[in-house]
Formats: sequence, C-alpha cells, structure tokens
Amino acid sequence: MRQVLLFIVGGLLGLIGGFVVGIFAYPYIFLADIVAAEKLTNAAEKTLVATGTFIHANPSDPVHYGGGAVTVYNDAVHIGADFEVGPGPKYHVYLVPDAKVTPDTAVDETMYVDLGRLRAFKGSQVFDVPAGTQLPRFKSVVIWCEKFGVLISPARLAFKKS
Repeated sequence: MRQVLLFIVGGLLGLIGGFVVGIFAYPYIFLADIVAAEKLTNAAEKTLVATGTFIHANPSDPVHYGGGAVTVYNDAVHIGADFEVGPGPKYHVYLVPDAKVTPDTAVDETMYVDLGRLRAFKGSQVFDVPAGTQLPRFKSVVIWCEKFGVLISPARLAFKKS
C-alpha cells in the first residue's frame, strides 16, 4: 500500500513539475523564432508624434533585454523591423508617463495605457492608440511582463517639435 501511495504522489509531483516547466519553457522553445512583419497602413496620412529606441534596461540581466526603434503616430505605435526582446510570457506594450524607466520603476502602479500583447519577440508590429489618449503625457513606451511584473525594455520618446 505504501508503494502505491508513493507512486501516486510521485506521479502527481512529476505532472505538476512538468506543467510548470512547460509554462516557462514554451515561449523560449516555440515562440522565440517567430518574426513579425506588420506594416503600418496609410503611413503618409499619419501624423508623426515621437520616436524612440528600446534599450537593455539592466545590462547585468541577460534574460530581460530589448532593442530596436519605435515610432509613435497620432493613432498608432509602430515597433520597427529591428526590434527584438528576450522571450518570455505575457509581454505587453505600455505607454507610460515616466521619461526615465528603470527596472526599479513600478510601471504597473503608474497611470499607463496598455496597447496590447506583444505578438512576437522580433520584428515589426503595429499597435493602435486608443482614441482620446493624450500622447504628450506619455514619455516612454515599454515592454512589460504582466505575468511577473518585470520591465523588459523601455524606449524613451523624443517628441517632434510642432
């Protein structure tokens, strides 16, 4: 009877452990090589508001990194073809009011606009800006891991002079 109980407990622990490892490994194994190639429609008709570059916020952290261009228009945020971040779960694109976003910044506790979930860890992506968003109030675009509340990569915005 004791051996059967140990077998059942061991099987359950193995199943739970495998599930947890699978959740963390999935983005690295299956999504890391997907490259987005979204195009900004009607680019000539859009008003350029700001530009920026994603950076590696903490160079001593080899997991949470990013790089590439971002362009903000009156109704859209366009992440450039040179964009890349380290893979992970549930990354979102936020507009945040802070100009200097660091790993210590409590982004999830500030007033931010969630533009949606990142669709790929590499390549060009377009996100709609909700109507009525006062873009000059938001000084950075950040990639934020909602699952763990971690900054992945910030991009400080340089606003176009009117």
